[in-house]
Amino acid sequence: MRIPVRDGIHLSARVWMPEGALTDPMPAILEILPYRKRDGTAARDATTHAVFAEHDYVCVRVDLRGCGESEGLYDDEYSEQELRDIEDVIAWIAAQTWCSGAVGIMGISWGGFNGLQVAARTPPALKAVISLCSSVDRFADDIHYKGGCQLTENIGWAATATSWFSMPPDPALVGESWRDIWLRRLENMPDMIDPWIEHGCRDGYWKHASVCEDFTTIEAAVLSIGGWHDGYRNTAAKLLDGNTSGPVKAIMGPWNHKYPHLAAPEPRMDFVSEALRWWDHWLKGVENGADQDPDYRAYVMDAVPPQTSYETRPGRWVGLPKWPAPEVERLPLILGQGTLGREAMDAPLSVATAPACGQGFGEYFPFGFGPGELPDDQQADDALSLCFETDVLDAPQIILGAPHVRLSLSADAPFAQIAVRLCDVAPSGASTLITAGFLNLQFREGFEAALPLTPGEIYEIALDLDQAGYEVPAGHLLRLAMSPSYWPFIWPERDDVTLSVSGGQLDLPVLSAGAGMDWDCPTGQRETDAVTASFGPLVEEKRLIRENGQHVLDLYGDQGETQHLDHGLRTSSKRHEIWSIDETNVAHASAEIVWERSMAREDFSVSTIVTSKMHSDSENFHVKVGIQAVEDGQRIFEREINNSYRRDLTRRNHNKNSPSGETHE
Repeated sequence: MRIPVRDGIHLSARVWMPEGALTDPMPAILEILPYRKRDGTAARDATTHAVFAEHDYVCVRVDLRGCGESEGLYDDEYSEQELRDIEDVIAWIAAQTWCSGAVGIMGISWGGFNGLQVAARTPPALKAVISLCSSVDRFADDIHYKGGCQLTENIGWAATATSWFSMPPDPALVGESWRDIWLRRLENMPDMIDPWIEHGCRDGYWKHASVCEDFTTIEAAVLSIGGWHDGYRNTAAKLLDGNTSGPVKAIMGPWNHKYPHLAAPEPRMDFVSEALRWWDHWLKGVENGADQDPDYRAYVMDAVPPQTSYETRPGRWVGLPKWPAPEVERLPLILGQGTLGREAMDAPLSVATAPACGQGFGEYFPFGFGPGELPDDQQADDALSLCFETDVLDAPQIILGAPHVRLSLSADAPFAQIAVRLCDVAPSGASTLITAGFLNLQFREGFEAALPLTPGEIYEIALDLDQAGYEVPAGHLLRLAMSPSYWPFIWPERDDVTLSVSGGQLDLPVLSAGAGMDWDCPTGQRETDAVTASFGPLVEEKRLIRENGQHVLDLYGDQGETQHLDHGLRTSSKRHEIWSIDETNVAHASAEIVWERSMAREDFSVSTIVTSKMHSDSENFHVKVGIQAVEDGQRIFEREINNSYRRDLTRRNHNKNSPSGETHE
């Protein structure tokens, strides 16, 4: 279907229409994304929308403006244009004769974000939301910045998104105009990372569509779902804490960045069953108890030796009737001379920048594509950090919530950041990451203004670590590790820094033994008809190299070829990433990411290569993006964008396409 929006543009939709909907209107479920319903998410959509339709829901999967087969041009993630379009789509759906007037919206990651964001705009027909792996704060807790520290995923995500958006619509749907549409998109492709670096503080750009600005605007019923092995772990608790106007329920499992019926590690959840309970109650008025479920259902993971991938994580499900939960108490653990929870410190302890610290963290977004995505044994990173340890535990301790850290510290430079990790240390010495938090110390008084430090001055700072659900067994101990650098997770500061810690405390959220009801999580995955076939071996390679004074992380992935059985399109993608940091000058760090995508059918063949490079020195970030498009083996388009950005957040202005100011295409 083609759905009109207010400026005359039509968005492309794939619709699963239950038999009888034309005579007996039914509720509708919307998912709207940029990731190409025709080929990008087709296999996943078959496991959700096709099944919901069997239970009398009209399911509408829409491509965002300028993506897939939708008309218009893409501008930016979660833009005002995007959210207006979604409001128009919801109103259009509700007005159709096959719709009962009740609409739900769901999505993971991008779709999880915009579902919450449009709910905050209260479109009348929107009654329920299922938001997975999302965030309520676009600056402090997203893929661009974490605690004000620029994530390396800022350039990584820009590269990935540019690659996704570089592909044309399917000629089988749009006809002979496909090439003109493609070239117009390529010519107008925004420099994705430009606003993300340009806005280095939490200004109006980030406040837009950050629902934490006013949780009370959300009136629809929200089910928030996340995973402990995902980059987004805080949304469920923040929504429950946030005083929304509508009801909120939350589920946190052991999963990565996937729908929980497709995720790793196991145990998986039968997402369709749980979603249907939600839809049935809020869209059909079925009294099935979905509104009476515990506020917070969480999987408490057992301690296991650190590995970079798991097939399963042992643990148990608990249900807490209310969140914040009275069953969770704050255990104060004071920092001592390398100790945690004993006597207070009597002299400062210091830690200096170490370029190799951070190589055990893993991927920000584990997708389960291959080995090496999850955090490794933390012992090597711990050895480069300032550590504080508890005594060996004489009883198990269940951590459920966000640990809070307060520190008295100083730095010997005006610009510094801190990474804080909480680890479970086994009797063998193996160190398993439980959770972590980050803070750019220029944002010690809030994220809206950067305030350089006065070297040597002692500051009182506070930060929350990410939410966690983890049981530390008796015989283990807890280690709090701190470092002023953490590459390649956060971009390093402009020079080496030494932090001196003179005091502090860890407040640990501890679930009382035996507290919370057991929850019988629905498990399994429903059988659905295959809509794709894969060819060629999937390749995922990861190498850590030290050469020529550089610490280098080399990543390569090849997803093989996918055949789309219902329309014959063949697609493929490859990526190669190289992350490097100078061990003698931490300011000199670089990333190079190359994405190759292709799509073909008997009558056409196209591909794109997107090359994204970012490097830094002590004063600037430098970004270069190249886009090439090929049709039938011939290059038909090439474009290059060069930008530089001041690192000083108090003076930031970027020098586009320096030095000439021209755009080279």
